[in-house]
Amino acid sequence: MTAADAVPVVFVHGTRFSAGQWSMQLAALRDEFPVVAVDLPGHGKRSAQPWSLTAATEIIASAVDSLDHGPALVVGHSLGGYTALEFARRRPERLRGLVLAGASASTRGLWAAPYRAVGRLVPRVPEDRLTRWNDRFLRRLYPREVVEATIRSGYAFHTLPAAWDEVLGRFDAGAMRHVKAPVLILNGEKDTVFRAGEADFARAHPQARVELIPRARHLANFDDPAAFTDAVRRFARGLSAVG
Repeated sequence: MTAADAVPVVFVHGTRFSAGQWSMQLAALRDEFPVVAVDLPGHGKRSAQPWSLTAATEIIASAVDSLDHGPALVVGHSLGGYTALEFARRRPERLRGLVLAGASASTRGLWAAPYRAVGRLVPRVPEDRLTRWNDRFLRRLYPREVVEATIRSGYAFHTLPAAWDEVLGRFDAGAMRHVKAPVLILNGEKDTVFRAGEADFARAHPQARVELIPRARHLANFDDPAAFTDAVRRFARGLSAVG
């Protein structure tokens, strides 16, 4: 496979993070695939931009176009995964494949209640305190080279309430019917909350399969960057071969 044959890959970060979440994956994949990571509205370099799913899907579409290799594999984690599902519904012609990471739980019903509560609580906590907590959390659990780009890019606490308010109550396994491309559901083995619906999500799509990162939690690409990257690489190679 030559670089011209390789499927382009767009990475979409999770709640409060930024494109920096994917620094390890970008470094490992850029020699084989055209790759880019985006900042969603209200995050990273787009911190001042108001959140909306509409704007988020247009950012992904622009990233796909910027790689100039046709439809892309979109890899979305958590908030980014649900955003990628919305992108699949709105812009199916721009999607070659989808990786849902930590985003195979329904956001409807009672499951959403504690997240709505957290969304209301976050604005009451000083942002500098939340930043210190997150910095300590990431540095305690992960090597510096894995999380430093995320820490350096800052956190989007101010955007969390609006983002969660729009996503909560919106997605369940039925959203998979809008995806017209192969799907890899890629979860941390120990991410029991966000893989709660993975079987339902997989059954809802004829070209979906589930892969688990052993011993990894919700931030599976931090817990085991090499295993996460390898899963994305194998999936992307399969898409390139079929294409």
